[in-house]
Amino acid sequence: MSEKLKREFIELLEKDVEFRYTVAGYLGLSEVLKRMDKMEERMLALEERMLKLEEGQNKLWGEVKGLRENQNKLWENQNRLWEEVRDMRITLNRVAVTLDRLTISVEEEALSFIRHNVRDRLGIDIPLDRVFIDSKEINIYGASGDLCVVGEATARLGTNIVEELIEKVNLIKSKRPELMRKRLIKVIYADYATPDAIRLAREKNIWVVKWSGDLTSLKIEEVQTS
Repeated sequence: MSEKLKREFIELLEKDVEFRYTVAGYLGLSEVLKRMDKMEERMLALEERMLKLEEGQNKLWGEVKGLRENQNKLWENQNRLWEEVRDMRITLNRVAVTLDRLTISVEEEALSFIRHNVRDRLGIDIPLDRVFIDSKEINIYGASGDLCVVGEATARLGTNIVEELIEKVNLIKSKRPELMRKRLIKVIYADYATPDAIRLAREKNIWVVKWSGDLTSLKIEEVQTS
């Protein structure tokens, strides 16, 4: 067989499928070629599926990346919230300390102011201090002879403080009658008092006073003691 004929034969085998199967039939290889062609088709289909799987995997990784980014944002927001909570706690603690100092200052100021006022007006020096009865604090108490002083100190006076003082006076009478005297001055020292509180205090004969002067008159109440 000449070289030219060989080349033409090989070219026909490569390009003409029918010719290739005819030659294979003569050689007994037609079934093998068919199987190889089917395998090639399957390989191409498998390659397409692999490409689709790869695309799906890439999408999945993209979603995972998005979830991680969202999770990181959530962590950042949570950390920011914790910082805000911490700052609020610090602020509240500072406010509590300030209020505590303010309350102590008002009470100490009240003890000194009322003692000097009673001494100047009545000529009686009554040392004043806090007392506790059944774990309840009475801001202002003192006694001298047949006269005692029972009172409260507050930055802002409302009707509830007036009612609380009346309850504490009754508590002394029932639980610690030895602290009560025949004459009683009920007093509230306040930086500010509401009109309703002043009106109620006046009705209950309670002396309301602030550093600048009286808000109600000083009254001495006669007390029946056993």
